[in-house]
Amino acid sequence: MKSRAAVLFEAGKPLEICSVDVQDPKAGEVRIEIKAAGVCHTDLSVMTGSIKAPIPAILGHDCAMLVLDVVPGVTNCTSGDPVIHLCLLACGECEYCDARRPALCGEGTVIRSTGRLLAGTSRFSIDGKEILHFAGVSSFSNYTVMPEGAVLKIPKELPFELAALMGCSVITGVGAVINAAKVKRGGTVAVFGAGCVGVNVVQGAAMSGAKTIIAVDRHSSRLDDALTFGATHVINASDTDPVAEIRKLTGGLGVDYAFEAIGLSATIQQAYNSLAKRGIAMTLGIAPATTEVTISPVGLVYEERVLTGSLYGSSAPKTDIPMMIDLYTNGSLKLDELLSRTYPIEEINEAYDAMQSGETLRSVITCEAWV
Repeated sequence: MKSRAAVLFEAGKPLEICSVDVQDPKAGEVRIEIKAAGVCHTDLSVMTGSIKAPIPAILGHDCAMLVLDVVPGVTNCTSGDPVIHLCLLACGECEYCDARRPALCGEGTVIRSTGRLLAGTSRFSIDGKEILHFAGVSSFSNYTVMPEGAVLKIPKELPFELAALMGCSVITGVGAVINAAKVKRGGTVAVFGAGCVGVNVVQGAAMSGAKTIIAVDRHSSRLDDALTFGATHVINASDTDPVAEIRKLTGGLGVDYAFEAIGLSATIQQAYNSLAKRGIAMTLGIAPATTEVTISPVGLVYEERVLTGSLYGSSAPKTDIPMMIDLYTNGSLKLDELLSRTYPIEEINEAYDAMQSGETLRSVITCEAWV
């Protein structure tokens, strides 16, 4: 089967639109038609080389899809089912899966580190040369092949362009608040980075009943977005010291919870330094592997501060995503407000430029792009 796809051949270069060959699915796999693919900062980090991933590869990991066909033995979906991706595949049997932390499962790590599916091979090629998968998804392609465990059925009534937002930024941001930090009603929260993950932290904190939610960013448009999602205060870090301002807003105490949704050493340090005694600083952004953070251990002991991380919202997506879809359906979770605009595949590099500039919160490559 032929497919159009956005391929990364070299870090630091734009994505290239190519015609690729897609092989038939093997045992335990399904063939998928992508209907909407989210434009996510993680893919941008791979494009720039700040996050290392096997290439050449078809990027994209945030998407909503339609199942085309399945091989015998696949039981969790059938042809014609609308589904979303689970970009961190899990075996369902190891100690991490048993503990409801499937994002830490080794099965997904193998796929992410090799760019190949569980059988050890890719389903993509160009003129006989292997093109690799990204996160086991590769949503910047008209068609793709995934392990059956990487797809989750969704209601037919949920629009694909909104469903595409659920499986990464929403579950990462809201999940970190609910599952990892367990923000308490009446707590104080700071969020460093008001991009798509950050505003989902904001709305997760608002849903949890936090009394003070402070969003920090350098883009005024993103701070406006944070207010839409429930921030009580915003700080433009381009013209003020956010740590000092957070302490002013909290009567000198600092916050109970600080979330870092960028992946930079400086903002991780700021999040930690903004904490009150017994506060928790949690980083969600994927930093380059060479990133180092310097903190004083005195606060760890004398103030019992905590610095930790959360991957994929520390979630169990097969139960958490349906729960979040229900929250959207009953009006408790904002999705429509996340979607800034849609793009055709030919403008995918422009979509990433717009995200970097702060012009868009989250954009989506829609099904019309593949016609």
